[in-house]
Amino acid sequence: MKTRAAVLEQFGQPLVVQELDLAPPKDGEVLVKLRACGVCHTDLYTASGADPSGYCPCVLGHEGAGEVAEVGAGVEGLQVGDHVVTLFSPECGECVHCRSGRTNICLAIREQQGQGYLPDGSARFSRDGAEIRHFMGTSTFSEFTVMPEIALAKVNPAASFDAICLLACGATTGIAAALWKAEVTAGSTVAVFGAGMVGLGAVAGAKLQGAERILVIDPSSERLQLARRFGATDCLPAGADAVQQVLDLTEGFGADYTFEATGLTAVMAQAVEAARMGWGLCTILGVAGKGETLDIIPRWLITGRRVQGGSFGGARGRTQVPELVERYLAGDLDLDGFVSHHLQLDEVNRGFELMEAQDGIRSVILFE
Repeated sequence: MKTRAAVLEQFGQPLVVQELDLAPPKDGEVLVKLRACGVCHTDLYTASGADPSGYCPCVLGHEGAGEVAEVGAGVEGLQVGDHVVTLFSPECGECVHCRSGRTNICLAIREQQGQGYLPDGSARFSRDGAEIRHFMGTSTFSEFTVMPEIALAKVNPAASFDAICLLACGATTGIAAALWKAEVTAGSTVAVFGAGMVGLGAVAGAKLQGAERILVIDPSSERLQLARRFGATDCLPAGADAVQQVLDLTEGFGADYTFEATGLTAVMAQAVEAARMGWGLCTILGVAGKGETLDIIPRWLITGRRVQGGSFGGARGRTQVPELVERYLAGDLDLDGFVSHHLQLDEVNRGFELMEAQDGIRSVILFE
């Protein structure tokens, strides 16, 4: 079949929307008709050439939601017409990591996924007979895509696609980090460094958990205003004195939980230091640049602070993304408030421009 898709042809150059061939799903795979897709910073990061693991040509996009259009042999949990959220972080339920219950990082298809292929080591996209690789196992900047069943979360069809597509990456990363990775407790104090999609998700998650005070640190006054909408109680301008500002508002002790959502190593260090002496937990959610390192003063750890990472916020996609969709439908999560712009596929590069200008929180591509 044919599909229109946005292809990264060369690093540092605009994506090219064009028609590609798409092979049908093989064993354990599903053909998805995309209905909405968020434009995420990870797509821009790869397109820029900064990602050391990046490759091209490939079809970018990973924050998608749509409908099952066809299922391959061996698919048991999905059928045509089901509504799904795409998952760059799959959940097979059978590998040693999934069975451990200690991590959301599934090993089942990781090796091939990282190289731009589906589990059998080949791609379904092609152009003039030459393969075009997939991205993060998803490639949602396309009218249709083929994905493994274990990388799709079946969700309630009552939810709007443009809202729940954000749960494929950014929103879930922040929300799940507060709910399930850090397990924020009621009555606690939380500090969130960065008020983009992930940071605001952490704010929303902390509010759901009943945090008494939620401090948000960001250089943008507009984003700080948005943070109040999602539950921030105190908004602080980012800068060299950010840690001191947090300490001043917490009787000099620091926050019970801190979340870093900028990808800047200097801010990561601030988030560690701003965690409460004795039991403060810092969760790093941002992705640093190639070769960058995080320096942590040992005294911060010796005095009781803990540091953890959280890919996809620690969420187990097939199990917990549907739970977040239900929270959205119940009115507990304001996913619609994260959507700043609606675009068409041909405007995908405009989505990158809006992101670089920090215009809004998330641009969403709508497919007819």
